[in-house]
Amino acid sequence: MRSAPAARWHVCHTRPRCEKKFAALAAAEGVEHYLPVLASVRRYPGRTKRFSKPLFPGYVFAQVPAERRSRMYQQDLLARLIPVTDEGPFLRQLADVRAIVASGYELTVQPLLARGRRVRVDRGPLRGLEGFVDDSSNPGGIVVSVDVLQQGLHLRLPAEILHILP
Repeated sequence: MRSAPAARWHVCHTRPRCEKKFAALAAAEGVEHYLPVLASVRRYPGRTKRFSKPLFPGYVFAQVPAERRSRMYQQDLLARLIPVTDEGPFLRQLADVRAIVASGYELTVQPLLARGRRVRVDRGPLRGLEGFVDDSSNPGGIVVSVDVLQQGLHLRLPAEILHILP
């Protein structure tokens, strides 16, 4: 008799705005999962609305047993399951995320801009311009290449207008 394979952690890429529904499905199926959420407040004339929103829109982390993978797709909430290849670092990072969310400190999600990473400007007068990150300690600094002169132009731009290219 073969033993059942251990449940592996997956990054569950959900359909748009289906993170909470997918987390509820995982809970109903008895699948260990984590959906980090932030408290948010919207003020409207005459009222204030409080709600929670996913920290990473479109993603839920779940330890899905092999025999339940097909079941997770049945309600059309899931776009794809991405297996975690190295669970050790992943679990440490997940514990860090849990601690940060539980701390109550204000936080925002930023793209990971490493030196040499290609980026494109998404807004402003330089929209569409492509370059690469010059200094990861100052991710707002990008270099735009002028290959024919073998030189580059260094720009300081806010990181929030940069889009990471594949």
